[in-house]
Amino acid sequence: MAEQADAADLKSAGVILVGSSPTPGISLGIKMAWLIVVLGYFIGSIPTAHIAGRILKRVDIRRIGDGNMGAANAFRQLGAKVGVAVGIIDAAKGAAAVLIAQAASLPLLVVLSTGVAAVIGHNWPVFLGFRGGRGESTTIGVLLALLTQPMLIIAGPAIAAHFILRDTTKAAAFIFVPLPLVCWWLGVSGALIAYSIGLPCLVGFTHFLRTRWAVNTSRTRGA
Repeated sequence: MAEQADAADLKSAGVILVGSSPTPGISLGIKMAWLIVVLGYFIGSIPTAHIAGRILKRVDIRRIGDGNMGAANAFRQLGAKVGVAVGIIDAAKGAAAVLIAQAASLPLLVVLSTGVAAVIGHNWPVFLGFRGGRGESTTIGVLLALLTQPMLIIAGPAIAAHFILRDTTKAAAFIFVPLPLVCWWLGVSGALIAYSIGLPCLVGFTHFLRTRWAVNTSRTRGA
């Protein structure tokens, strides 16, 4: 009887015993975590620039400009107002994915994974053959939801850099480069500081792939 009572106490504390199956609560929590991460991917996959191009100009944003399905190309090809609106909505996608995960009271690891999934969804959207944007705006939205105070501190210089340089990629550097330092200065946890470094690296990696693809395409056409 004592052994059965001890086993019951361990299970009630959330310990999975050898030879026993996970409790229904743990199984449901795992399923919920996966569901939220997948939902984050689909939210990120919403092709904002593509929809704007089709509705407003009847063009495929992937076939004009640099072929990138993001706010920067929309700004240049569809107009300033459309580009800004696309950027805001793309950022909202990333923020929404994180806020949904937080509202579900999921562990930090799941929340961070949901943010990554949203950026991956934007960069490789299932709705458009896995060819999307670079993820700058969506990444900004994710980081704004997770690191609101550091992002607001950096916002002023970044906005000024955008108006001066007229280059979204260079202006984004004014956010992504100093962000880990600002987080450290404010006493943010090490996990979030690492995240503030890693997620922009995904943007840089995607930018590298897009640039390499464009160069190879130009060479093929030239040949």
